[in-house]
Amino acid sequence: MKLLKYIAIAGILSMTSCSKDFLGDDFLTKDPLDQLTDPAFWSSENNIRTYTFGFYNSYFKGYGSGFGRGTLYDGQFINDDFIPITPNEIVVDQFVINVPTSGGGWSPVLPANQIPTGVTSYYSRIRKANHFINSVPIAELAEEVQNHWLGVGRFFRGLEYANFVNAFGDVPYIDRVLTEDDPDLYRPRDSRVYVMDKVLEDFRFAAEHVRTSDGPAQQAVNKYVVLAFMSRVFLFEGTWLKYHGIDEAKATEYLEAAKWAAEQVITSGAFSVSNNYRDLFASESLKGNVEVILFKEYAEGILSHSAMSYNNLERQAGISKNAIDSYLLSDGLPIGLSPLYENDRTVANALRDRDGRLQQTIAPQLRMMNVVSNFALSGYAVQKFLNESLRNQTVGTGSLNITDAPIIRYGEVLVNYAEAAAELETLTQSDLDRTINLLRNRPGVGLPRLELVGNQPAINGVPYDDPARDPSVPGLLWEIRRERRSELMFEGLRLNDLRRWKKLEYADTDKNPTNNRGAYIVKADYTAEQLNGITIDGANEGYIIPSASIKRTVEDKFYLDPIPLDQISLYESNGAKLEQNPEW
Repeated sequence: MKLLKYIAIAGILSMTSCSKDFLGDDFLTKDPLDQLTDPAFWSSENNIRTYTFGFYNSYFKGYGSGFGRGTLYDGQFINDDFIPITPNEIVVDQFVINVPTSGGGWSPVLPANQIPTGVTSYYSRIRKANHFINSVPIAELAEEVQNHWLGVGRFFRGLEYANFVNAFGDVPYIDRVLTEDDPDLYRPRDSRVYVMDKVLEDFRFAAEHVRTSDGPAQQAVNKYVVLAFMSRVFLFEGTWLKYHGIDEAKATEYLEAAKWAAEQVITSGAFSVSNNYRDLFASESLKGNVEVILFKEYAEGILSHSAMSYNNLERQAGISKNAIDSYLLSDGLPIGLSPLYENDRTVANALRDRDGRLQQTIAPQLRMMNVVSNFALSGYAVQKFLNESLRNQTVGTGSLNITDAPIIRYGEVLVNYAEAAAELETLTQSDLDRTINLLRNRPGVGLPRLELVGNQPAINGVPYDDPARDPSVPGLLWEIRRERRSELMFEGLRLNDLRRWKKLEYADTDKNPTNNRGAYIVKADYTAEQLNGITIDGANEGYIIPSASIKRTVEDKFYLDPIPLDQISLYESNGAKLEQNPEW
């Protein structure tokens, strides 16, 4: 609870002005606190700690607040887990359909007094991190103290640049606070490899110097938070470079960094797989959960969200048939091979004898439009984030939900390690046993051990090859990617996975119609009123087509966001050039 108050204080510190005389005559003329150079402020470690909490809401959104989405549904409009629900659907707004005039997070590295009120961007957060990194040494703290906080600052700067590169590709790299006449205000775009090398330097410094424990447990940045995010960031970048054909040597270096970071978390023994998958996403409190590396706390009357409500009383898009079909049967085989698989003519059939994570993610009954009020357009409703004991209470409604949100957890670190090792072609049976097979052995999951036989996936010593496998993806890697999808379903990571693998085509409804299919129904089971507006892919029975008039089409240019036109013009007016991303 204290951290919620600290974050509020930190927000004030990073946004308001300061004065020695409280609201004195010159209050409004003082420099913003993100320009503080007073050694007295920076000599207090508690001040420094509180200041860093001002970064948290930018990076650790969790379930958001109020009716904001947070990161829960990131990528909802262009991935194969959700059905398409908006016209040519690419994102929530039109940002990556048409090149925007402004916005999108890209703005120049202006001095603080020139940034318009309310404007946030990658650069404004980078500037804040650079200011913090430059300020920590002011008071000449003890070396361990100084290096810890420098590590925290460099972690946030590295994370921000990783997000910036993720969105736009090549970006200008700035590692200091700029003045209004600095020539680097309009610096040309640096290559993503150059920038990510700098990010790797920041992460390595942070991994070496950030403390294993500091501040509220599981709610503040520590060494394990740094390492966990390092595994995520460099798995993304290594596979991006590999599959987009940019730099094979650097791809290997980054994948090795991802694997190393994940391994540090694994060998530390500080975390383990929890005994309850769904409790990770629907608990009133995550404090002490053995799998949670970092979480966001919610509390009634202080901070709440609406993620649970959308699994409870509200209508939702629903999971796609494509996603349902990806889950294994309880014998460890895919639906195209397992003798346990009968059909998916009912929701009960679809969930029977399946990976237990599917049964904990999807409601056990059909929720069809015109039949129930809390329907899913696909008929398959998500329940992963629903706390059953709170569902009928006030905190189970509207934007009043108080379940805690996992920010990053050990389960992800395990699949990060397995995938990085597979990409590096170093994956062993021992690696599988301490990563994927730990997740399969979680109570309630019920999957057999994944084995390696001749570098092929196997169950009980028998190799298998999923008939639905993408032929461009080796069998073992296909199974590791499947495990990642099942473990991290709806946690906001699928879009980035498709992008880094250069597989956005998976989300295209023309190429993969099951992205726009839901549950199977028989028309005779329903009244004409209940069938109003329902389309299926058969005459009298078939799969619901949730978005009958909507397609999700994908173009290569969607791998990167476009640069807003006003930024290109701004560069030109200052005698510089800012190149637009390909095909925009």
